[in-house]
Amino acid sequence: MRSRTEEFVKYWDNVRSRTLKIAELVPADKMEWAPTDGAMTFGDLIRHLAVVERWMFVENVFGRPSRYASHGRELADGRDAVLGLLHDMHAETMRELATLTDADLDRQATTPGGQPLAVWKWLRGMVEHEAHHRGQLYLMLRLCGVATPPIFGLTSEDVRRRAVVD
Repeated sequence: MRSRTEEFVKYWDNVRSRTLKIAELVPADKMEWAPTDGAMTFGDLIRHLAVVERWMFVENVFGRPSRYASHGRELADGRDAVLGLLHDMHAETMRELATLTDADLDRQATTPGGQPLAVWKWLRGMVEHEAHHRGQLYLMLRLCGVATPPIFGLTSEDVRRRAVVD
């Protein structure tokens, strides 16, 4: 039987794998495209996901202050470099998270805002953050005319067709 920590680490890796599949759909010539002035570009969003995972959430989980200072092009420029950053930061995160114990999940972390929070709750926040930005990537891809796969294999139309209605 897996521990709570092992379950979360596996779950987190699956969550990130779904984001990676969507990020890999971004065309090279659209990496720095944004839907409006002042909005994050695809590259900004992907770099943000990469560094906030590793340099904010994980640092805080281990009692260290956030190192998240930028999601700019100086971190990675161009499609291959941006996707590479996402893969590399996630690999570092997975190595760090693999060292957590179940007892660690119940201790307190301190958020960048200075709030104490149980580690398991902070990690849950990391998942919510990921889902929020993955949704932005989906929408932006659609605005660019890029077809996106359903997240869990079925579209809303598929689900409605399979529904049992009284």
